Amino acid sequence: MRVAIIDGYVDEPSCLGVPPYIAPYPRYIYGMLRTLGHSATYFTIDYLRTNYEIQRKLRAFDLAVIIAGIAVPGKYLGGNPLSKKELLSIGMAKRNILVGPITLELSKKERLALQDSNIEVIDFPFERKLFYLLNGAEYNLNRFAAVGAEVVKQHPDFPHIICEIETYRGCYWGKCSFCIERIHRLWLRSPEDVLKEVKALYDCGVRHFRLGRQTDFLTYLADFETADGIPKPSPDLMKKFHRALWSLCPKTKTLHLDNINPKTIAEYPEESKEVIKTIILFQTPGNVAAMGLESADERVVRKNTLCATPDDVMKAIEIVNEFGKFPGYNGLPYFLPGINFVVGLKGETKETFELNYEFLEEVINRGLLLRRINIRQVKIFPGTPMEKEGDKKLRKHRAQFLAFKKKVKENIDIPMMRKILPKGRKITDLRVEVTGEKISYARQLATYPILVKLVGNYERNRYLDARVVDHSHRSVTAVEADIDVNSATLEQLEFVLGKAGREVYIQRPFKDVVEFKGIAGKMGLIYFSIGGEKN
Repeated sequence: MRVAIIDGYVDEPSCLGVPPYIAPYPRYIYGMLRTLGHSATYFTIDYLRTNYEIQRKLRAFDLAVIIAGIAVPGKYLGGNPLSKKELLSIGMAKRNILVGPITLELSKKERLALQDSNIEVIDFPFERKLFYLLNGAEYNLNRFAAVGAEVVKQHPDFPHIICEIETYRGCYWGKCSFCIERIHRLWLRSPEDVLKEVKALYDCGVRHFRLGRQTDFLTYLADFETADGIPKPSPDLMKKFHRALWSLCPKTKTLHLDNINPKTIAEYPEESKEVIKTIILFQTPGNVAAMGLESADERVVRKNTLCATPDDVMKAIEIVNEFGKFPGYNGLPYFLPGINFVVGLKGETKETFELNYEFLEEVINRGLLLRRINIRQVKIFPGTPMEKEGDKKLRKHRAQFLAFKKKVKENIDIPMMRKILPKGRKITDLRVEVTGEKISYARQLATYPILVKLVGNYERNRYLDARVVDHSHRSVTAVEADIDVNSATLEQLEFVLGKAGREVYIQRPFKDVVEFKGIAGKMGLIYFSIGGEKN
């Protein structure tokens, strides 16, 4: 049987699969198909959109498995996720199956429309159901993960991808009113199985990994049999796991994580500190601990049974900063917290926005760093407690939401970015993703990478280092590091040196530092070299 895997991308509370990330799902599905003796070809939705001949050829495939679902919407540079509307217009195979978190938001009418378009829907989570639908007998997702590793070589951006690795699934807390993680039964993967999958990907040429797809990395390999039900971190096991990973994959370039539950740090500060030290020692700089604050309003916390109080989150921010705020070899701090706000929850009032902002002001006043502040409107999913609440708070507080975002952007995000990446700081290993005539866009292959606006025209997938010149709330502007002043473009010179840049452009070539410094000043010596040598 010829099968097409169509990756429409996913973004969930604990999983990201929008390029340059690739989620575990394509690997699981490919592993299933290979185990069952079927031939499978992988396509991203972006590739299909621009290749009409491939769309036409899809009709000759026996089966297409379509993966999609954006549960926590964001802005994406690397890809454009598949929408529900677009589903009906894709060139289809003889049989088509839709999987992924998109199935959680399908109405009865939409399901009927898909059925009329020859698209079967398998409800999320889908892996076991899909395997048995394909006439599988012995279900083993860990085996599929390793067998399916080689599908990454079919990704159009390979090897410039970062693989999302699932360490465990589900949430031991499982009470937050809006979150879809409650649908998963807790599934803990052994370190042996995780390492086997990572090694299989490494052998295929992957060098960038994110230990995501779990709700709290601190509780991977933790003791789940505690009296209060909050898992207790296991520092020794975590250190052993990281040592084994590097032993198997010594040339790994990126090793990052995704989520951390601040409640774990608040309840087990000493054990958490030891795991955080291991993360800093064994994972790569630029790492981010995404934490779910959701709201700094205690009333909202109670009504939505959120896992952590504002005090818990502040304590977690302090502890991560204590060890992780120092710059690493790639220009970014080793390990910083990021926090999420969700707007539109039960119990929200106009005062909620004031409390949220006061929380961020307190972070600033304490001299703490936040790598990422994510403010999003709640997405209502059937089967969650928020279904009855609906979007009435979103509609009621639309003006407050927009004002809060604007205030945070101007007064918190930009000053924070200046602290994290001061002017002149070198950022290494930037991959150009979008090329432009005067400005190109680049990022590190990392978890929540900072967008870098590179002054100049650079070809896609080129890697280079750059120095920071200016800041915005989610990005920095930079010029290629230590570029020869005698070959720099006028735009690059003017961007760094202002009016003096044109004078430098006219007066060059320069033969020595003294002559160049006389026009450019000390600032020029930070950003430019002469004759290819840094001064």
